[in-house]
Amino acid sequence: MRIVNVICILFLILFAVQSNGQVVATTGTLKGFVYENISGEPLTGATVGIKGLGKGAKTDINGFFNIPKLSPGSYTLVASSIGFETYEKEVIIEAGENTQVKISLLKKSKELRGVSISAKKEEKIYETKVGMTRITPKELKIMPSIGGEPDIAQYLQVMPGVISTGDQGGQLYIRGGSPIQNKILLDGMTIYNPFHSIGLYSVFETDAIRSADVHSGGFGVEYGDRTSAIVSVTTKDGNKKRQSGKLALNPILAKVFLEGPLLKDKGDTGTAITYIASLKHSYLDRSSKALYSGLGEPYASGLPFTFTDLYGKININTNNGSKFSFFGFNFNDRVNYINISDLNWKSSGGGTNFVITPGNSSSLVSGGFYFSDYKIKLDESDGKPRESAINGFDANIKVSTYFPNHTELFYGIEFAGFKTQYQYYNYVDILQEQNDYTTQLGGFLKLKKSFSDKFIFEPGLRIQYYASLPVTRVEPRIAMKYNISKNLRLKGSAGMYSQNLISSKSDRDIVNFFTGFLTSPDFEIAKPDGSYARNNIQKAYHAVFGIEADVKDFEFTLEPWYKHFDQLITINRYKLRQDDPDYSIEKGQAYGADFTMKYAKGRKYFWAVYSYGRVDRNDGKQTYPTPFDRRHNVNVLASYTMGKKWDWEVSARFNYGSAFPFTQTQTFTENMNFSGGIGTDYLTQNGSLNIVYADKINGGRLSDYHRLDLSAKKKFSFGKYNVLELTASVSNAYDRQNIFYIDRIKNTRQYQLPVFPSLGVSWNF
Repeated sequence: MRIVNVICILFLILFAVQSNGQVVATTGTLKGFVYENISGEPLTGATVGIKGLGKGAKTDINGFFNIPKLSPGSYTLVASSIGFETYEKEVIIEAGENTQVKISLLKKSKELRGVSISAKKEEKIYETKVGMTRITPKELKIMPSIGGEPDIAQYLQVMPGVISTGDQGGQLYIRGGSPIQNKILLDGMTIYNPFHSIGLYSVFETDAIRSADVHSGGFGVEYGDRTSAIVSVTTKDGNKKRQSGKLALNPILAKVFLEGPLLKDKGDTGTAITYIASLKHSYLDRSSKALYSGLGEPYASGLPFTFTDLYGKININTNNGSKFSFFGFNFNDRVNYINISDLNWKSSGGGTNFVITPGNSSSLVSGGFYFSDYKIKLDESDGKPRESAINGFDANIKVSTYFPNHTELFYGIEFAGFKTQYQYYNYVDILQEQNDYTTQLGGFLKLKKSFSDKFIFEPGLRIQYYASLPVTRVEPRIAMKYNISKNLRLKGSAGMYSQNLISSKSDRDIVNFFTGFLTSPDFEIAKPDGSYARNNIQKAYHAVFGIEADVKDFEFTLEPWYKHFDQLITINRYKLRQDDPDYSIEKGQAYGADFTMKYAKGRKYFWAVYSYGRVDRNDGKQTYPTPFDRRHNVNVLASYTMGKKWDWEVSARFNYGSAFPFTQTQTFTENMNFSGGIGTDYLTQNGSLNIVYADKINGGRLSDYHRLDLSAKKKFSFGKYNVLELTASVSNAYDRQNIFYIDRIKNTRQYQLPVFPSLGVSWNF
């Protein structure tokens, strides 16, 4: 437990040092929160400064800002954000004291239309943002609304470095990593399967999202236990001013979203209590038969997808900006191809978050406690069910301390415990099982230092302790940015990463439905060279570089990247006998480059991404491409707003992806059961079917993937808040047959969604 003591002592010392430093200071601190006046939601990225002094800060995801080390005296505070009226207020700073303010910004009487990138330019100067993209609600709703409703699952597919399995399957591969190597967070809580089997939709409610950060590589020390990428989704607090919401109906799903105050916000005094609640249900398995049967198959038999998502949250805001949130969810999904495969999964859980602003400190303290349960089961025509479950809890506490000139110290501690259950039959009918419980502890420290608005330096250190093995990992990470000018910037990041979770995915499957969750075993595993590994933790090293350039209203980004997977624990594909090892160790590497161009001004929005990537694994016998080794990927997204009232919007998205690899089938043989010894009746016995695979793993390639999606929206406004929106859309507009699933035994194919027209209606109030 030595590592536990070290982390805890480090955490307490840092907290004490920063607190004492504030008490004895001869200067004062100005801190507070910035909110949007209409809903009371925190404003991220707003600028708060001192008039005539040149000191300022940007608000974070909670709307929090901090301007430390101000000499005692009277100042004029100025707050601004794109689309809002400038706010000014006189403040008095006293030595050794923290002056706290609460700011509400009014939307401009003539609201800025369209999506503007200019608001983000200052943020780029003071944030490294290497391999990181922030998605806002405005950008989410620019995507063609397939079925009538936008969803983050659709937008993630156009991100640089992201490879998608398409509109069915619900899997994302981010810069060389498999789904098990990506951590998906909802308000700090791990979500084990965030995407539905129909890949157009996630479990996240679009209207509840405040922002989503996609870290595709080289991410900071605040994130642990994953070796490839992070997707962190943050939800809103709920409308503090009035009851509001949305009702939506389309051929794929119906949904209800509500938010509002349980105890109204009274300005600078008192406490506000708000809620958000959402329910969405997909009935595509029935609606496709009723609405599209005239189009023939597969509509006549019904598209076999259904899901139900339920989410609720209560938020308590105090008058000093501190807040406490309580949330819970229940998600489920099913896809049933009759006589081929039947997949269903369920996920439930809840948690609590807090954000505290200590009165005599220039710090922000946040954290949370969460619990969850996830189960998945797949039945296929081979009669060998696959089952997996993972459940447990995690908790964290984090502290951000602010210094002048955009300098920040960030540190924290995390604790998690979870249980995994797993049952799987491999291709020679050997049952592999696991029932295991593990705990892990992590601590991190990061300093962000800005030098004269030119150079940003972010060194950090993470210590991760895996108790069940036991293994301690010390993981240094670093990020930096050099601002050549306001419109041209260089950036880079690198680091060490590790994780304990492993996946049951088989590279023998031609497009895989099922992901089972396991933990690394605590017994010795042989490496490809025959020696035994020192420990069974999966390890990776990242290096990401980048160039950012702004040319008038265009934004260009080029990011070459490299990931070395030094140790990967996998299910042993060569297990032929019961006494063969269940696990094996592989190595791998992934590298590529992503080029992004973005234009956003007024009525026009354009986004284009080209990604090149190569992903290989080596199991000691051969080097082979992974099932998600898509070398070329292109995404183009365009949107245009029309009409005098800006009430018409048309959008289009085109995606091209080169072919996925797969392991080819060589032949089929019959396995005879000789348990009866020499008396076995092998002449009349019906043996079981055995698949003989090609020697070369993933030596074949499926066909290329490409698809065009189109949508048009019309808004009708009634009064101040009521908006009726009609959306007509077409997915896969030219009816491309993109492969989804192949049953090896029956040699049957299932394709992605065919041309899919839809008409949706929604009411915002």
